[in-house]
Amino acid sequence: MSFLCNSIKTLGFSGSFFWKLSPKSRVSRCHLSAAPQRDYSLKMKVAVIGSGISGAVCASTLAENGVSVSLFESGRGPGGRMSQRRETTEDGKELLFDHGAPYFIVNDEEVMGLVKKWEARGLVAEWKERFGSFDQISAEFVKIDEAPVAKKYVGVPGMSSICKALCLQPGVEAKFGLSVATLEWPKEGNSWLLTGLDGKNVGHFDALVASDKIIAASRFSSRTGRPPPLDKNLAPELIEKLEDIPVRSCFALMLGFSEPLSSVPVKGFEIKNSEILSWAFCDSSKPGRRGPSGSGECWVLHSTAEYAENVIKQTGLEKPTDDTLAMVAKELLQEFRKTGLPLPQPFFMKAHRWGSAFPAAAVAGDEKCLWDEEKRLAFCGDFCVSPSIEGAILSGLKAARKLLASSGIDQ
Repeated sequence: MSFLCNSIKTLGFSGSFFWKLSPKSRVSRCHLSAAPQRDYSLKMKVAVIGSGISGAVCASTLAENGVSVSLFESGRGPGGRMSQRRETTEDGKELLFDHGAPYFIVNDEEVMGLVKKWEARGLVAEWKERFGSFDQISAEFVKIDEAPVAKKYVGVPGMSSICKALCLQPGVEAKFGLSVATLEWPKEGNSWLLTGLDGKNVGHFDALVASDKIIAASRFSSRTGRPPPLDKNLAPELIEKLEDIPVRSCFALMLGFSEPLSSVPVKGFEIKNSEILSWAFCDSSKPGRRGPSGSGECWVLHSTAEYAENVIKQTGLEKPTDDTLAMVAKELLQEFRKTGLPLPQPFFMKAHRWGSAFPAAAVAGDEKCLWDEEKRLAFCGDFCVSPSIEGAILSGLKAARKLLASSGIDQ
């Protein structure tokens, strides 16, 4: 648990536990023009499973070095917990929420170098606002950071913008809405064979990167009724490390206000001594965002892990019903009002559950990824390093380097 608590302090995924893909035309040309043109037919073909920040960084790094990458994502678009939620109100207003990771900070020099490149491409900007801590018992702000020690970075115009651009760059063929059912390593061959849920072959690949640990976990079966895509016998030592990684859950509440929360002196704050709420953020105050028409604001609240765990115990791990989400939304808003701050009535309110959002342990140590040299198989993600965006980026970079080195490709 000390590992988890220390990682929370880095605020990689906001410290709490936590898109149908837009047409390519929606991604600015400047976002896609940075990668040099290469001949991707001369070097190895790699499959990357998962398009969160770790998988996207790995795929992008490989493509920049001339590797042909096919990225498979069961969801409608990239981002994972960096996704941006698009909601439309009854009167036609469009609201956007970063309902997963609200921002990230960077300590590692290598990651900072990458973030600076993203910043130059207009994918990232610093969130320059005041932040603080609120004590629920005393009902007052106990700390307001006038000059935060660490810079807070956000994707522009949404947290998912980084993953979108990386997944659309030359050399990466992204396939969304495609779930891989089996990952096979035929004895007579020397490559990976991937099959979709419909039983069709989706390709042979020289190497495989998985940024979603559930493809090798037993709980995949409890959720889907199918065996995990990756058979444990193919890489027993690696998969054993993925079996029982403790995870923490979180509920997010998205709120739309027609007027600013003028009683709140900061745009983001930790909530202390609450069993229900952990953080609150004014999402529309970020660079490149917009709130509801006029002077309105969009806010996102995150529950505590303990609250989420209690709700899941009562309702199960299955997809939460509308009634469950409505109950959660009501309870989170009630707790927000217990701050004593004079809050206007929101015109929009919707809850979302992140079921197994954050790993409470790191399984890769100094290696930062799990690697099988013989089968050219890598696992990368925050579960390898730390439950943070920076940890996920580091892991994706390391997995790409393992593959490049194993193939003798100069970096």
